[in-house]
Amino acid sequence: MGDVALTTPVLKGMREQYPDVEILMLTKPVFKPFFTSFEGLQLFLADFKKRHKGILGLYRLFRDIRKLGKVDYVIDLHNVIRSKVLTFFFRLNGVPVSIIDKGRSEKKSLIKGKRKNKLKHSIERYQDVFAKAGFRIVQSSAPWIIPSCEAVVSAEKNTGITPGLNIGVAPYAKHVLKMWPEENMVSLLNMISEKYKAKFWLFGGEDESERLISFQNKIPGSLNLAGKLILEEELAMMTRLNFMISMDSSNMHMAALTGTKVISIWGGTDPFAGFGAWMQPENFFISIPVDQLACRPCSIYGKGKCLRGDLACLKWLTPEMVFERMINLEIW
Repeated sequence: MGDVALTTPVLKGMREQYPDVEILMLTKPVFKPFFTSFEGLQLFLADFKKRHKGILGLYRLFRDIRKLGKVDYVIDLHNVIRSKVLTFFFRLNGVPVSIIDKGRSEKKSLIKGKRKNKLKHSIERYQDVFAKAGFRIVQSSAPWIIPSCEAVVSAEKNTGITPGLNIGVAPYAKHVLKMWPEENMVSLLNMISEKYKAKFWLFGGEDESERLISFQNKIPGSLNLAGKLILEEELAMMTRLNFMISMDSSNMHMAALTGTKVISIWGGTDPFAGFGAWMQPENFFISIPVDQLACRPCSIYGKGKCLRGDLACLKWLTPEMVFERMINLEIW
């Protein structure tokens, strides 16, 4: 989800700087809310569960796209088996293709400790693919995801959000190497409550709903939104927040792309790998410095296990450390 959301700054720049170029964006139906604000952007919502499933389904997808009109160029922002098969069909028919360079060797060197320098952000890599196709895109301004007015009204009605200090919290992540201990987040939010009159809005996937219900019970003034709002309403809620506290997760990306400030907490992964919250100040990224814990980062996406066996990158990061950093930032 995060990777798809990160295409929006490039697509926004493309629409602003090349308004006469017709763009057909191929994506899944669930991601449609990311693109509803773009005028002149046509969406093709593939059905990878039925009609477009498997090799034959991808050929059917190729033919379905061709029926919409002539395709002059294909830009592959994914570079996985499915997109490689689809672009193969276009190449057979003489359509030129540009494919993203994900920098896999650079990222491998980063986690092996051979280099510790900052890599290109994913969005910059997307820009590079468009540049190969002849479209040099100047960075567009925030916000990049703009929920509809209807979604904003619906979200406000369903949540009852009111003016004041509204803080979003996405306490979980898909992988253990990216997830701060829950008790630390509870302590941090209690520290905030002691100093400020705040409301906490809890974000997460439906698979995290039960955990978030338990988490909500530990935090006075919090409300669990998991499974209660559709995606566009969640995005609308993010625009109403003063800021978001998040792990390295899709919620981090989505909040940042709506123009909301995001305080992100990092463990085994690192924004240097190119997946930081877009256009957020570097001091909004909170982690144990590499010079204090040389094994960081040990993963690009958070998969795998802690080689030390103690998750020091997350457990050394105390609630007091995070709270002190937040106090010094202009986010309240």
